[in-house]
Amino acid sequence: QVQLVESGGGLVQPGGSLTLSCKVSGVDFNRQDIAWFRQPPGMEREYVAMISWSNGRAYAGSVKGRFSISRDHVKNTVYLQMNNLKPEDTAVYFCTNSEVIGKPGDAWGQGTQVTVSS
Repeated sequence: QVQLVESGGGLVQPGGSLTLSCKVSGVDFNRQDIAWFRQPPGMEREYVAMISWSNGRAYAGSVKGRFSISRDHVKNTVYLQMNNLKPEDTAVYFCTNSEVIGKPGDAWGQGTQVTVSS
């Protein structure tokens, strides 16, 4: 079964950058689409970005132009580069084995906390 482990979260000032990682195992990474979701404090989990097995990319409107998703087929890892971070980006970030844009799969990582604050 697919397993996902997120890392790279932390505290950053507004306007700063962070790169999150999602290590994937238990599945053929070369055929697996992966998405990032986030859950702000007191709110529901929401879609952030998705990358297909063939490197197709899609983003939520709130992060388009600031976030970039990529994947390394040697390290079986998906990355989320986040630039020009805003306080409203504060959330727990999760990766999931999504196959439909905007829809999560049936597996989640444990999440990594991102806090944007001065």
